[in-house]
Amino acid sequence: MTPSINRVQGDEKLININSLGWNDFFEKHFRQYKQQGFEAGRVAIENKTNYLLYTNYGEAAGEVSGKLLFVSEAQSDLPKVGDWVVVSLFDGNTKAVIHEVLPRKTKISRKSADRKTVEQVIAANIDKVFIVQSLDDNFNINRLARYIVTVNQSGAEPVVILNKSDLCNDVSDKISEVKKLDDDIHVVAVSATDNSGIEKLKELINTGETIAFVGSSGVGKSTLINVLLGTDKLKINSISEYDSKGKHTTTRREMIVLPEGGILIDTPGMRELALWNADKGLNQTFSEFDELAALCHFTDCTHTHEIKCAVLQALENGIITRERYDNYLKLRKELKYLERRHDKFAQIEEKRKWKEIMKEMKNFNKKNNQ
Repeated sequence: MTPSINRVQGDEKLININSLGWNDFFEKHFRQYKQQGFEAGRVAIENKTNYLLYTNYGEAAGEVSGKLLFVSEAQSDLPKVGDWVVVSLFDGNTKAVIHEVLPRKTKISRKSADRKTVEQVIAANIDKVFIVQSLDDNFNINRLARYIVTVNQSGAEPVVILNKSDLCNDVSDKISEVKKLDDDIHVVAVSATDNSGIEKLKELINTGETIAFVGSSGVGKSTLINVLLGTDKLKINSISEYDSKGKHTTTRREMIVLPEGGILIDTPGMRELALWNADKGLNQTFSEFDELAALCHFTDCTHTHEIKCAVLQALENGIITRERYDNYLKLRKELKYLERRHDKFAQIEEKRKWKEIMKEMKNFNKKNNQ
């Protein structure tokens, strides 16, 4: 990686971490650690247990302390890109030990891509999420709804970026289609090829704000970031014009500071975005279903077959479309299934934990009774 923040040398002025997204929320939670002489750092790159951090003194290579590894019950508790962490600096402030992760203001999560029912944090402390879809064969309104649900759950502001507008003859129709999901959502059509819409994109990025780019492989996330940076910082593989497919070379989450202000996080292309604990995001994205459900005759209405169901009545009267209704039910069913799986997984983990505790107690008593 080409350094985004240079090392502070000698008596040069320290870096203002406010430009890295530091604010009163993090200052409040860091106060107790500051009194103990610790420094604050932000995770720019995560590579298993090794990290690149941005601190007041520039870049530092970081590792998690043994204590933090021990007390962390899940991978999601460990530092992720965008996290603010409590560190001790040494070796001229070039190396760091991470002792704590400060509370997250927002976080984007999904269910882990493997078979385990566990949370995978994509990025933390995000202000806006640029959901990138390309206006070719990649455009999928149902997939877009899934991303919007996830971002609404995170607490960040979703912004839809329709890339490769130069390849599309009905851009306005596509924008209208997105607006049907949420009339208030920002939608920007851009083209990295002819730079159309790029200025509108820049207007959405403010100093001190953190923007995460998410989307499927090949939609042009890294290309857009390179355009915003004005340099080919992120390597891009070519995409075949024949099938609109290509391999995204971003294989890790990476935080980049823009010269004009603003922080960008590039994320690997995701083949799937399985929802995680997204009830609030679902209700916010499909708010009309929540309102209609209050009018249903049965409080536990599933909106599939019941009599006097306000949702089914709205479907029949054309107030909601069949596609939106089917998408809502699909996401709702997925969340219910995930909830059951997660409860079962939690029970198994709890039994395993107590089994280990009892085993340790037995060994301890056996040792002391000898």
